[in-house]
Amino acid sequence: MGLFQRPAGAVAAAARALPPAGVRDSVGAYAELSKLGIVLLVLVSACAGFMLAAPLGAEFPWRQGCAVLLGVMLLSCGASALNQVQERERDALMGRTANRPLPSGRLSLAQGTLFAALALVTGAMVLWLGVGGTAGILGLAAASFYNGLYTPWLKPTSPFAAVPGAVPGSLPPVIGWVAGGGSLADAGALILFGVLFLWQMPHFWALALRYRADYASGGFPMVSEAVGVEGTARLILLYALGLTALAVAAPSFGLGGWASLAAASLLGWRLIWLASKFARRPEDQRGWLSLFLFSNVYLLLFFAVLVGERLLRHALP
Repeated sequence: MGLFQRPAGAVAAAARALPPAGVRDSVGAYAELSKLGIVLLVLVSACAGFMLAAPLGAEFPWRQGCAVLLGVMLLSCGASALNQVQERERDALMGRTANRPLPSGRLSLAQGTLFAALALVTGAMVLWLGVGGTAGILGLAAASFYNGLYTPWLKPTSPFAAVPGAVPGSLPPVIGWVAGGGSLADAGALILFGVLFLWQMPHFWALALRYRADYASGGFPMVSEAVGVEGTARLILLYALGLTALAVAAPSFGLGGWASLAAASLLGWRLIWLASKFARRPEDQRGWLSLFLFSNVYLLLFFAVLVGERLLRHALP
């Protein structure tokens, strides 16, 4: 018997311990319906907002922290699922989305709608009861804007839908900030909102350029149709410049310190360099991928440094 070969009895026992294939497939379909990759970024931003506003030490509000993460996760999953319910016919026309749970038939329309409704209602209740009315209202406002205005009207009609559509995606860190004890009028809340708002255009438009033929098949007007590929690349660069300026200015308003300033400068330099390179050669397929991938790294690292610096300052005497 080879070194890494399991006895037949052990293999059989392991196989019996796994859920049935049908259950695993259903769980995977619901996870795909929820767009868990996007939900993870949403949770990171909500957690960052909470950690930047909440009192540290013995008074740290663990209950509110858990409630805001659970509520935002459920709302985000529900909004993503409802988005796929609303766009199921268009998704079936696009190669990138044709295998999603609803157009592929892995989940029925009733299953998708019920899952979305339960997740949205439960998420709103968790935020409202576990955090407070302001957080609950913000969560409901984000979902209502995304599923009630952006998905059914703006996205199918306007090539610049991503700009107003970035509003609901910018609210999770504000929800976290409010849950941590901050105010909507605080400079920190406004800066976090602005960072998420400006970040979404380079992130989404880079992806939209890569799949513009797919979006056209689904009947979605893209910004490249209005200003061309070169114009879209220049807009991406413009938003990258604005994002960098706001992130660099954040410590001046009390959000972060020298480490955050250094991180914002370095990350912004890299983002602007990639956006400039892409603007010069928008036909290069490697350019959109580098820009898209780094936009994810940018957000994660920037929030990590902001939170890490605050925790370090509190820990040091």
